[in-house]
Amino acid sequence: MPSSRTRRAATATPPASAAEDAASKNKPLMEDIRLLGRILGDVIREQEGHEAFELIERVRQLSVAYRLKNDASAGRVLDRVLKNLSADQAVSVIRAFSYFSHLANIAEDRHHVRRRQVHQAQGHLQEGSLALTFERLHDADVRAADVAAMLKGAYISPVLTAHPTEVQRKSILDAERAVAELVGQRDELRTEAEREDNEALLRARVTQLWQTRMLRYTKLTVADEIENALSYYQSTFLRQIPRVYRELEQQLKGHEVANFLRMGQWIGGDRDGNPNVTAPTLRMALSRQSEVALRFYLTEVHELGAELSVSAMLAGVTPELKALADGSPDRNPHREDEPYRRALIGMYARLAATLHALTGTEALRHAVPPQNAYETPGQFLADLRTIESSLAAHHAQALTAPRLKPLIRAVQVFGFHLATVDLRQSSDKHEEVVAELLATARVHADYSSLDEAAKRELLLGLLREARPLRVRGHRYSEHAESELAIFETAREMLSRYGREALRHYIISHTESVSDLLEVLLLQKETGLLTGPNLGVLGEAGTRTPLIVVPLFETIGDLRLAPTIMAEFYALPGITELVIASGGEQDVMLGYSDSNKDGGFFTSNWELYQAELELVAMFNPLRKAHGITLRLFHGRGGTVGRGGGPSYQAILAQPPGTVNGQIRLTEQGEVIGSKYAHPEIGRRNLETLVAATLEATLLHTGGKSAAPKAFLEAAARISDASFAAYRDLVYETDGFTDYFFSATPIREIAELNIGSRPASRKATRAIEDLRAIPWGFSWGQCRVALPGWCGFGSAIERFLAGDGSEGADGAGGRDTRLKLLQKMHKQWPFFRTLLSNLDMVLAKSDLRIAQRYVELVEDKRLGKRIFALVKAEWERTNEALSLITGEADRLAANPALARSIEHRFPYLDPLNHLQVELMRRYRARKDGDPDNERVQRGIHISINGVAAGLRNTG
Repeated sequence: MPSSRTRRAATATPPASAAEDAASKNKPLMEDIRLLGRILGDVIREQEGHEAFELIERVRQLSVAYRLKNDASAGRVLDRVLKNLSADQAVSVIRAFSYFSHLANIAEDRHHVRRRQVHQAQGHLQEGSLALTFERLHDADVRAADVAAMLKGAYISPVLTAHPTEVQRKSILDAERAVAELVGQRDELRTEAEREDNEALLRARVTQLWQTRMLRYTKLTVADEIENALSYYQSTFLRQIPRVYRELEQQLKGHEVANFLRMGQWIGGDRDGNPNVTAPTLRMALSRQSEVALRFYLTEVHELGAELSVSAMLAGVTPELKALADGSPDRNPHREDEPYRRALIGMYARLAATLHALTGTEALRHAVPPQNAYETPGQFLADLRTIESSLAAHHAQALTAPRLKPLIRAVQVFGFHLATVDLRQSSDKHEEVVAELLATARVHADYSSLDEAAKRELLLGLLREARPLRVRGHRYSEHAESELAIFETAREMLSRYGREALRHYIISHTESVSDLLEVLLLQKETGLLTGPNLGVLGEAGTRTPLIVVPLFETIGDLRLAPTIMAEFYALPGITELVIASGGEQDVMLGYSDSNKDGGFFTSNWELYQAELELVAMFNPLRKAHGITLRLFHGRGGTVGRGGGPSYQAILAQPPGTVNGQIRLTEQGEVIGSKYAHPEIGRRNLETLVAATLEATLLHTGGKSAAPKAFLEAAARISDASFAAYRDLVYETDGFTDYFFSATPIREIAELNIGSRPASRKATRAIEDLRAIPWGFSWGQCRVALPGWCGFGSAIERFLAGDGSEGADGAGGRDTRLKLLQKMHKQWPFFRTLLSNLDMVLAKSDLRIAQRYVELVEDKRLGKRIFALVKAEWERTNEALSLITGEADRLAANPALARSIEHRFPYLDPLNHLQVELMRRYRARKDGDPDNERVQRGIHISINGVAAGLRNTG
C-alpha cells in the first residue's frame, strides 16, 4: 500500500493556487453559466422573438432584485407581471427558467470535475476518494493484504429503481449529456477557432433542447423505464466500474481484487403496487440487459481486433493462443500471420451467436457468420485470459492495459446478465395467492383468517411435503396466475442468464414470519426450491437461488424486525436452507415510508436501532454457521427519503453493521445527477467503496460505539419528535386538505413520470399515499417538510427537561445543550443527521411556500396550518443553530451555499408561476382552450423546480 508520508508531504504545503479565494475558484463555473445562459437567451430570441426574450429577461431581473437585494417593490412588480401573463407567455417563461436550471446543473457538474482535477494535481486528497481512504488505512496500520481479504467477502451494490421522481424524458437526458460533453471540452481548447466551433455545437444542442418536448404525453411504460436505466450502463457503468477496480488494483499492488462491486436493478422485477410488471416484463428486462452487455463486449472485441495487429513474424504467442487462433473460422489470407486478430474474430463470432441465443437479436457486423455460442461468461473470460497471458509472455503486456484488462473486469462484473434484477411484491399479494392455492387444494378454506401461529404451523407442514399444491387443469384467478408466472419465469431466467441474474426476492410490508414462509412456499410450488426430494424443507441439500429478503418499512415494522428474523431462524430447517443456499441473508430497511410514518429524526433513529439489534441477532449465526447479514438501505433521493451524501451516510451507520456488505437504492432524479456524467459517476461509485472500506476496517469495535448518554438522549429526542410530527401531520384537523391544496400533489399525480400510480389506494388518506410523491410534493412548494418536521419541537422539549432529573433550571438546560453539542462533534450518526437537516433548511423557503397557501380554498384553514408549519420550521432552525453554533445555514458547506445563492433567483419565478397556473387550472372550466397549455406549464414547472433543487426537489 502506498505510504501516506509522501501524500502528506504533497499536501502539507499546498501551492498558492490552493489558497485562491472563492471568486477565483468559481470563475470558470460562472463563465460556463454565463455562456450557457447567453446561448439559451440567443436561442429564445431566435425561436420565440425579441418580445418573448425581453419578457423573460424582465422576470429574471425582478426575481434577482427580489431575492438578492430583498427589494419588496420588485417582488410586487414581479407578482403583477406573472399574474398578467397569458397561458402561452407563462409556458414560454417557465420553459426558459426550467432549461436554465438544467444548464446550470451541467455547469456545476463540470465544475465539480474541474475542481477535483485541480485538487488531484496539487496532491490534495478529497473526502470520499480512494486515495484518501487508503492513506487513512495505512495510518491505522491496516495492511494491503487485510483490505484484499476483506474485499473477497465484500458485496457492494447500488440498485437502480424506477421510483417516479425522475421527470425528464430520455431525449432530454441524451441532449444534456451532449451539452455536458461539449462544456467539458472547453477547458482543453486552445485557439479561438476551436472555441467558436465548440460554441456553435453548443448552440445546436441548446436549440435541440428548446425544440424537444420536455414532457411525455403518454404514461411512461415499464419498457421506457428499462431503457432509461440502461442508458446509464452505456454511458457510465460499463466503462467506469472497471476503472474503479483499476484504481483499487493500483492501491493494492500485488494483491488480487475480488469482484465485490456489482450493479442491481428493480426495473422489470418490482411489482409492488405496479400491475404493469409481469412475467413478460421480467423476461424483457433481462433480455435487454443481456443485449446491452453483449453488444458492449462485441464492440470492445472488435476494437481489440483493430489494436492487436501483432504479427507472428515479429512476436511469438503461447500454444493456447495459437490453438485459439487456429480454431477460429477466419480464413482470410491477409490475417494469416495475425493470430490475435484471428482469435478475436472467432470470439466475435461466438459472442454474436450468444447474442442471438440469449436475446434473439443480431450483431451489427460479421467478418464470419455467428457460430458456437458461449454457454457461460466464464468461457468468454477464459478466451480473454488466453489473450492476456500470451501478450504478457511475449513482452506486450502494455497492450493489455487500454482495453483488454477493462474488458476482462467488465465480463467478471457484468457477465451476460449486466445487473442483478430484484423481484419485489407486497406481502398481502403473496397471502392472496397462498390462500387461493390452499382453498383450491382443499387444504384450508380460509387461510387468511388464521392467526400467525396457525399460519406458521400450516406453512411449515406444507414446506416439509414433496407434493405440490396446484391442481392440474384448474383455472386460477388472474392475480394468482400472474404471480406464479413470475416465479416460473425467474427459474427460466436463472437457467438462461446465470446465478447472478436474480438473487433477491424482496417482500414489502413484512410484518410477520409467515410473510417469509409464504414466499418460500411459492418458490417450492414453482420449482425454485430444489433438493433431493423436490425441495422439502429440512432435508439436506434443499436450497433456493433466491434470497428471501424482508422489507421493514414503517416505524412499527422496524421495531419488530429483529424479533421477526430471530423467530424465522428459530424455525426448523431455515438455518440449514440458508446455509445450503449460500449463507447470505439480506434485510431491507425502508427510509421513505418510515419517514412518512414517524418523521425525519424518528425514522433515522429507529433504523439505527434496528440495524444494531439485527447485527446482534445475526452474530451467533455468523460465528456458528458463517451466515452473512447484508443490510439493504432503501434510500431515496431527498433527505426526507433517506437521501443525502452517501459517504457520510455509510460512515454514520452503527458500528459493525456494514462489515463489507451494503446494498442501497438509487432512486428517481438522483440516478441522473449521480451517474449521467461518466466522471461524476465514477466518483460516486468510488465514494461508495471508500466509505464501505472505512466503515468496515476503521470504524469497528467498542471504541466506535456511541456513549450511553448519546443513545439515551437520541431515544428521548426521537420520542418527542415522533409525537410532534404525528400531532401535526396525522392529528391536526384539516392537515390532509391543506396538503392536497397547498402542494402540487394533484398535478404530480397527472405527470407521466412513472409506470405506477402515486397512491396505493384511491383515497386522499396520507397513510395510503406513496412516500415518494409525498416528499416530492413538499419539495416542490419549498417546504421540504419530511426533511425536518418534528426535530425543533423535540429539541425544545429535550432542553426544557421532563422534570425527572430535577433539571428544569438554567444549569440543567445548559448541560443538556452541551451534551447535544458534544453529540454533534463526536457522533457520526448525529452529525450526519444535522448536516442533512442543514441542507434541507437552506433549500426550503417559507416565503415562497406561503404563496402556495393562497391555493387553499378555506383561507382560515390555510393560515392556521401554515402557521403551525412555520412555527415548527423556526423551532427546527433555531435548534440547529444552538447545537452547531452556526447562525447561518450551510456555513460548513460554502460551495453549496454559493450554488443556492446563484441558483434560487432563477428558481423562484418557476414557483411563482406554478402557483399562478395551479390557481387557474383548479378554477378551470371545461372547454377552455387554455386548459391544456396551463396544465403543460404546471408540469414543466415541476420539472424545472426538481432540476433546480436537485436532491431536495
